[in-house]
Amino acid sequence: MKKITFILAMVVSVAAISCKTENKEVKDETTSTEQPVSDNKIVSLNGAITETIAALGQGNQIVGKDVTSTFPADLTAQDLGHVRSMTIEPIMAVSPTLILASEKDVNPELMGKIKESGIKLDLINQDYSVEGAKNLIKKVAEIVGTTDTQSLFDKIDADIAQLQTIEKKPKVLFIYARGQMLMVAGTKTPMEALIGIAGGVNSVTEFEDFKPLTPESLIQANPDVILMFDSGLQSAGGIDAMLKVPGVEQTNAGKNKKFISMDGGLMSNFGPRTGEAALTLNKLLVEASK
Repeated sequence: MKKITFILAMVVSVAAISCKTENKEVKDETTSTEQPVSDNKIVSLNGAITETIAALGQGNQIVGKDVTSTFPADLTAQDLGHVRSMTIEPIMAVSPTLILASEKDVNPELMGKIKESGIKLDLINQDYSVEGAKNLIKKVAEIVGTTDTQSLFDKIDADIAQLQTIEKKPKVLFIYARGQMLMVAGTKTPMEALIGIAGGVNSVTEFEDFKPLTPESLIQANPDVILMFDSGLQSAGGIDAMLKVPGVEQTNAGKNKKFISMDGGLMSNFGPRTGEAALTLNKLLVEASK
């Protein structure tokens, strides 16, 4: 399982796949008790954190980012690679004054090197829920020295308020694909959380995190809808190719060709665009339920 999780973390902008979907306040751990300053040179090692810094109007402070930081696309910060395999050298090369990351993402060796460097480090634990997204925004705002969060909260609330109720909640199976590698999302994943907010139910309840896709698991889950990343569906060869995967045509989703794909960062970040992600998926599920 560790190997599987590592492979996923190298590609998905999900931060960590294992998470809790209950609403609880985001906590942070820091290596310093210094007060936030407004003029930082920031290295952000998490896609949701990077997105949040930019949404708070502080994107120009980001001098380095990890490969999962794909939004906004116009960030000019140096790409430092993937946080799971990153070394200290590319971080030091951009001379940051502050490093922000999710504790579960940073490999232990890198963590030790950062602490030895003396650079201020803030680690934020993320909860994949609407309140968790707001708490993430609040924590990042405190760290970078701004209080301009209300507009981001309002946007999340406005999008969530537009969600349509789906009378018969569709069973949704998220499949992560990279070429021939296919994995399905179980419980305690950001995908399960987003599916629930959007009005569906995760069709997999037997295990946590991600496991390899098998014909047996597909048939047992029998989803009404199959959900994928845009990049994953393309990597797998499109809907026609997915229909040829053993077991897919035996599911309700396969029989009715009910496939949905969305941008990976939008789906998995649970930052300022959480409401937008839920609303987008909700509309797609409503359409697929007709």
